[in-house]
Amino acid sequence: MSNTPINLAKSAIWSILFLVATSGTAQDGTIYPHETPNEPNAIPLETGGVEDQPASETWFRQWGDPMARNITKATLTPFLPDPEKANGTTVIVAPGGGFRWLSLGNEGWEVAEALAEQGITAFVLKYRLHPTPESLDDFRASMERPATPPAESSDDESETRPERPRSNLSNQLEDAEAAYAMIVERAEEWGVDTSNIGMMGFSAGAGLTMHSTLNSKTMDLAFIAPIYGGLNEVEVPEDAPPMFNVIAADDFLFYGEFGLIESWHKAGKPVEFHLYQNGGHGFGLGNPDRTSNRWFDAFIHWLKVNKFLVSNSEE
Repeated sequence: MSNTPINLAKSAIWSILFLVATSGTAQDGTIYPHETPNEPNAIPLETGGVEDQPASETWFRQWGDPMARNITKATLTPFLPDPEKANGTTVIVAPGGGFRWLSLGNEGWEVAEALAEQGITAFVLKYRLHPTPESLDDFRASMERPATPPAESSDDESETRPERPRSNLSNQLEDAEAAYAMIVERAEEWGVDTSNIGMMGFSAGAGLTMHSTLNSKTMDLAFIAPIYGGLNEVEVPEDAPPMFNVIAADDFLFYGEFGLIESWHKAGKPVEFHLYQNGGHGFGLGNPDRTSNRWFDAFIHWLKVNKFLVSNSEE
């Protein structure tokens, strides 16, 4: 895929927006200590560590979900479907968390299990993160700090939005590329159709999905599904894959702009966009009584209609 400075800059700019936005969400949920869980199926990607990382990986619980921070060693965890259901379609799942933590339950394991139930071979990518304070108290304090305030009012509408500093996603891109390479290498073992590998990401994971799509020279994604990610305009690669995109109108990442969707459409690339009335941010597979709760059903239908689920296409 193409790798231009413009694409790198744009994807980095809006990917850091997830950091600002998800930091705001954390203020509303109490952060509790959580024992590091066993991950017996997690496979090290051997992509290296994190520079200037003062702390080791630790976990916490928020909104009832397990989350990891200070991840320095990336892993890939397979969720393989029942062989009688398996169709060869494969999805790399990238959880969100502002590149400072990962919502591995809500936006990783649960999603991968749902995909496997549909016969899809799923892999949760536990990618490296930017450093956070070692103590949980200091981490809580960092989450309570207000996001960068908007610039003073002016005639420029863009200045009423939070600042979007650039973020270096080289580690995260390297992890995604290593995950893709491992899946291709072990495709026969895992029942993977190497021509039918997609990527789905949530919030910051949606940013990584887009960053990989716009900048990777080694990943050949068949389709992408950025879920409640940024929607700013991008330069679309010539080999850009079909896109399935979801966000809720009451998500604080949504500013009423559709640049990403328009970019894909103007480039003549297949795109499906769902703007749900409500759902907020970070809803994963869904929260009670929200219109966005049916997005996963729509995604599976989209895969079938576009022949990504070959063995199920006539169901």
